[in-house]
Amino acid sequence: MIDAHLAFRCERKRLHLGVCGSISAYKAPDLVRAWQDAGVAVSVTLTEGARRFISSLVFASLGAAPVYTSIFEDPSAPSPFAHLEPGRTADAFVVAPASASALARLACGAADEILCCQALAFSGMGEGRMALAPAMNPAMWANPATRANVALLRERGCVVVEPGVGRTACGEEGQGRLADVREIYLAGLRALAPKDLAGRRVLVTLGPTREAWDGLRFWTNPSTGVMGASVAVAAWLRGAVVDAVCGPGTPWLPQGIARHNVTSARDMLEAASAVWPRADVGVFTAAVADFAPEPGASGKFKKSDAPDGFSVRFTPTPDILKTLAADRRADQKVIGFAAESSGLERSVRGKLVSKKADMVVGNLLQDGFGTAEDRVFVADSRGREEQWPSLSKPEVAWRLLSWLLSL
Repeated sequence: MIDAHLAFRCERKRLHLGVCGSISAYKAPDLVRAWQDAGVAVSVTLTEGARRFISSLVFASLGAAPVYTSIFEDPSAPSPFAHLEPGRTADAFVVAPASASALARLACGAADEILCCQALAFSGMGEGRMALAPAMNPAMWANPATRANVALLRERGCVVVEPGVGRTACGEEGQGRLADVREIYLAGLRALAPKDLAGRRVLVTLGPTREAWDGLRFWTNPSTGVMGASVAVAAWLRGAVVDAVCGPGTPWLPQGIARHNVTSARDMLEAASAVWPRADVGVFTAAVADFAPEPGASGKFKKSDAPDGFSVRFTPTPDILKTLAADRRADQKVIGFAAESSGLERSVRGKLVSKKADMVVGNLLQDGFGTAEDRVFVADSRGREEQWPSLSKPEVAWRLLSWLLSL
């Protein structure tokens, strides 16, 4: 479901999940499993309202431990200090779904039930390590009291994953339904991730471009944009402000990443150029079409228009990497990508110079173009070179950003 954005492993990290009373509590087990797949140890607290919708046995069966249900007389509690333990042991604290009453208790510092006691004992709230994902009726979400509570919690450092807009369980339309599970999952990972890119702005180009020929057909390539999406998510997890200039068909990205959808190479250059002056890093993963067909027709070109066949003339498209690398400040860093059919190392070294990049990442077409994994050759402007074995693209992205920090 969301493994395509798994950008790092979190062994020895612990996350505590609070579940409040809401029909959307049924989605909480998916979060537990996803975080566990990322190597995170997960403990869970169910409020009294949550237990009306889902059993603690569900979470225990998934391996969540401990699973807390009450301050007093809870046989599953490992000690008499269950109301304090997650605050002492968890690296991140997520409440999903968070009810209106839970938001009110957290905002005023009430400690009349176990989840709020645990949240009060958690020291990471002001550090952005507590994330709240509200879910409630749209009128309740829009109520001034709820809005004031949310504003206060944000002011104190909580991350709020805004509810989605649509039809809620009660049949009403509006904002209030639990956010996309992927948003909450990544908010939890972001709370756990190092913030070594905090204060930096990263521009990422990703996916293919489409160069129109007539009103229906276009010239393109099979790039999926997964490599670029992995870079964008990894940079965002590590605290960067991220702008993603996305070609057609590229993957979902969390709302925290500014997405700029484009179609052609010229569109991509225009969008990237608008962001580039404010960026600290440019990562140009996009598989830009090097040539565009000269327009053949404004509408659909029909077979009857050329019964004996026809020829198409192509013209070069802008070189986005070279153009922006030539127009950069001394403190801006540039990472380019190269896909080749042969002569990979020679091509990477050549592009490192000709594109004036700080790093170039290359792969053979059969090793990573349109696939889930990638085997890459990396070279930087200081002479360092490495050949990496086949790795998931999120793992490649994470390693590249770590390398970038050493340049």
